[in-house]
Amino acid sequence: MATRTALLPILRRAAVPALCLLAIGYFVSHAITGPTGVVAWRDYARDRARLDAKLTERQQERAALERQVKLLDPGKVDRDLAEELVRGNLNVVAADEVIVPLPPETAAGNAPAP
Repeated sequence: MATRTALLPILRRAAVPALCLLAIGYFVSHAITGPTGVVAWRDYARDRARLDAKLTERQQERAALERQVKLLDPGKVDRDLAEELVRGNLNVVAADEVIVPLPPETAAGNAPAP
């Protein structure tokens, strides 16, 4: 009985530090694995790199389209570009041109199967 009474004050004194350690462990685990933790930041960095590459690609496409729009300005149209666009969209052919039909594999840029 004397051991039990001596053990009880020790457990009471250890309860507060033990609870503090549990609380600290809880917050540290969330700092590592939580939605804004260290593990999530790696995913964010990977997504950021992928989106930056996509943004660069889209900016290049936009610049190309802006150049094309500039060439189609109603005040000074580039005749070659206008002719290319009209022929591509309307399938128009001049009287002195010859059309050579290609098989679908060759037209798509793939080599024909042997």
